Amino acid sequence: MNLDEALKTFIIESRELLEQMEDALLRIEQAEHDPEIINAIFRAAHTIKGSAGLFGLEYIVAFTHVAESVLDKVRSNELQIESELVALLLTARDHIGALVDHAAQGEEPGEDSHQHSRKLIEQLNIYLGHKHAAPTAVAGTLVEQSHKVEREKGEGVETDNWHISLRFGTDVLRNGMDPLSFIRYLNTFGKTINVVTMVETVPPLSQLDPESCYLGFEISFQTDADKAAIEGAFEFVRDDCQIRIMPPHSKVAEYVDMIRDLPEKEMRLGEILVQCGTLTAVELEQALRRQAQSESSAKRPLGEALLEQKVVSPAVVNAALEKQKQVKDSKTAENSLIRVDADKLDQLINLIGELTIASAGTALVAQRAGISELQEAASTLSRLVEEVRDCALTLRMVQIGATFNRFQRVVRDVSKELGKDIELVISGAETELDKTVVEKIGDPLTHLVRNSMDHGIEPADVRIANGKPAKGTLHLNAFHDSGSIVIEVSDDGGGLKKDKILKKAIERGLVPADASLSDKEIFNLIFEAGFSTADVVSNLSGRGVGMDVVRRNITALRGSIDLDSEEGRGTTIRIRLPLTLAIIDGFLVGVGKSSFVIPLDLVVECIELSDEDRRAANERNYLSLRGQVLPYMRLRDMFDVSGEPVRRENVVVVQYGGTRAGLVVDTLQGEFQTVIKPLGRIFSNVNGIGGSTILGSGEVALILDVPRLVQQVSAQVEKNGLEVA
Repeated sequence: MNLDEALKTFIIESRELLEQMEDALLRIEQAEHDPEIINAIFRAAHTIKGSAGLFGLEYIVAFTHVAESVLDKVRSNELQIESELVALLLTARDHIGALVDHAAQGEEPGEDSHQHSRKLIEQLNIYLGHKHAAPTAVAGTLVEQSHKVEREKGEGVETDNWHISLRFGTDVLRNGMDPLSFIRYLNTFGKTINVVTMVETVPPLSQLDPESCYLGFEISFQTDADKAAIEGAFEFVRDDCQIRIMPPHSKVAEYVDMIRDLPEKEMRLGEILVQCGTLTAVELEQALRRQAQSESSAKRPLGEALLEQKVVSPAVVNAALEKQKQVKDSKTAENSLIRVDADKLDQLINLIGELTIASAGTALVAQRAGISELQEAASTLSRLVEEVRDCALTLRMVQIGATFNRFQRVVRDVSKELGKDIELVISGAETELDKTVVEKIGDPLTHLVRNSMDHGIEPADVRIANGKPAKGTLHLNAFHDSGSIVIEVSDDGGGLKKDKILKKAIERGLVPADASLSDKEIFNLIFEAGFSTADVVSNLSGRGVGMDVVRRNITALRGSIDLDSEEGRGTTIRIRLPLTLAIIDGFLVGVGKSSFVIPLDLVVECIELSDEDRRAANERNYLSLRGQVLPYMRLRDMFDVSGEPVRRENVVVVQYGGTRAGLVVDTLQGEFQTVIKPLGRIFSNVNGIGGSTILGSGEVALILDVPRLVQQVSAQVEKNGLEVA
């Protein structure tokens, strides 16, 4: 790993920590001073500050240190967490994110950013009980001012000296870490009095590897920080180094243990400790004499000694051992995870798609050759390719909970802007879908959430007058259904007013004045471009833009959007999306010389079209399926396929969103692993087609847009007053 890669990792991890920090800050408002949540917020800020110091990003260190100091006061119960402080810390979190973005772009923050830093530092220092003069824009000055409070606390008080013994691992440079940066970082919260470099392990020049690190350091460090803060400075090299931190006034026996554990000669190391001022010459002589006396005696486990001396009970020892096991298991789980570049994952999916097509071609050749051994080998290859495909797609599946949790902040900020008390309830956060879908669903969901808060949920006085609780509820829910993922955005607000929507649509010429529309058709008018029923244009909505864009974005993901509403009770907007945009299991059918693919998850069953239903096709486009009406359409007529109809036709029964319909085809060709290829811009608006794929023969087959076809067929039958199955 080079330094650029290390910096890239810092950027990624910092953004993840900021998301965790925001989530914890939003949860702390509903929790009664939960120490775990407060510690999580503090650790996030502390880790970002420490990492930034390693890369010399002083503008991040300076600002984050002040926020960390405030969080430390909260952690030690010197400050009470409250709504105003949470709001300030959220703003500080946003600013840290902006500073990280500057680092990602490789640029220094501008004057506006420095000015914002100064403003927030002044607000944070109010909670620290200190009032600053206006600082300059220089990052070093911000660092100086951020530590001013700590220095003033120590005025007239002797600061204790710590001793730090460092032996860096040979791979620390290869891992993108600069040993000197850790020592420089110590000076941000203390002062290194003496630093002695250990060079005993440096090999001869002919054997020296320029990418390996052979250095060690003995440091006398002056600070009023605690041991945890000093350890935190070395958090990112802890696994690659040997680190010993000796508190001020440590016992001589503890230095004996340190001397014995380190690789250098004991007399040489002892002399260095004397040179650092950590030990006197007399203390060193005593330490070496005590070491010689203790080498002949074996050590017993600490737990046994404490039990024998009745310092602790067996229950305490067992609890400590259990805690140690949990920490070990947690570290093992963390070490089992790796970070993979999303582009590499996309490339893998593309290659597996091509492999799937090649596998289908091999199976076709084997079938035509009629060689049993070749057919068996092709069958085994197809099975293995299918397993590899499923594993690869699983790698891209992520839980939608992370996307949902981002709306905690949106709801908090927008509700305060609107002057409404709104609670966000999340369910189905563990539901998984393709990473590509998750990335593209964020903006449509944001608009729907803000729209529900602005238009849907009423002000508190109106809710109370209508017998509702003053606090409104916005609900985000996700679940799997028929091979799709369903995302619901619902509120307990006033619901949609059908009369107002219809009147507005008639005024805009969207529907004729004498139109007879169902409730669902009226509700769907809000998705028309430029349509709005808002009486007042606000910062959030009312300009008639947004809902049509939402529908267009959902449709581009091969999904659909629908809504239900009850006036006075609330509205539910329901989005249906495919689980993946890359490879699906399909069902191959034939019409004439053309082939079509139906997503297998949407196929319920296949039946033969009876002679009676064929004869009645000119009079009606539905049949009776076990006593229920099943509307159907002929794909031959839908896509104007040439050629004479076959004598025996089949009906593929599909279901989408609880509604069933039949697709009449000539032949059923079986299951088919389908690699989805997007249509060109010319064919993007073809009704009933959602994409294309390549068959094993090299021919192109069209993938049917089942949701659109089901809606089209069922709408025709509903107009005839029939109940659809």
